[in-house]
Amino acid sequence: MWTGFNLVSRLGGKSVLTPYDIFALRLITASLILLPFASGMPPGAWRDGRLWILAILGNLLYCLLVYQGFRYAPAAHGGILLAGLQPFLISALVWLIAGTRPNRMRNAGLLLIAIGIVCAAMPYFTEWSADSFYGDVLILLSSISWAFYSVLAARWGYSAWTLTRAVVLGSAVLYLPVYLLWLPKQLEAAPLSMIVIQSLFQGIVASILAMLAYLKAVSILGTERAAAFLALVPIVTGLLAIPLLDEALTAWLLSGLVFVSLGSYISSRYGTTSLRN
Repeated sequence: MWTGFNLVSRLGGKSVLTPYDIFALRLITASLILLPFASGMPPGAWRDGRLWILAILGNLLYCLLVYQGFRYAPAAHGGILLAGLQPFLISALVWLIAGTRPNRMRNAGLLLIAIGIVCAAMPYFTEWSADSFYGDVLILLSSISWAFYSVLAARWGYSAWTLTRAVVLGSAVLYLPVYLLWLPKQLEAAPLSMIVIQSLFQGIVASILAMLAYLKAVSILGTERAAAFLALVPIVTGLLAIPLLDEALTAWLLSGLVFVSLGSYISSRYGTTSLRN
């Protein structure tokens, strides 16, 4: 699902849709599905400032940055900067917030992941352009926002179902009125097929299914273990490009697959830290 998010978001970024349109389609679709379940939220949830912070970090800020970034940067860059960096960003934030350094085995796993990410990135970052660099910066900022969201969500201990509803519906309340009144729109110029693709994938797969799966993984494995598996996203993106885009299995990609898989295995087994208050 994370790999598909990079591909579909880049597809939307290359279309006539604005980043504001894509985010609005995401929120409208997800809200229509989740609104019937809003009454089942825990008492006082909508007065909980922590849930609003998580909605801003994990959806509002994250999505607006990443959708704007995909207007300029390729999907492969997103896989590397968005998901590939999560193990390192989250380990750094755990150290900052909980004061716990990664142990020796986790550091070894992170080192292997770093080598694998560099191998996977080699074919994509050889040609530099100002537009691509601008997109990369935006995606990097969105990756940092998601890392803060992940660490704080684990630390504050909300259930996956509660947090998914709060993030979607809270973001819709904050964003959709602003979008309808003031932000630029290109929905009328976009093909119906593009609107349907963005609505269904962003609203159902990315907002609900991927969010539930990720948060549930965090609750079972811990933030650092769950983040280790996100390092596989750039590799999966490259592997899917072989049958879907008729691209070759390069030595760089194969090397990246070996290093990241081994590093993810080691990092997912060792060095987790409890972040809950």
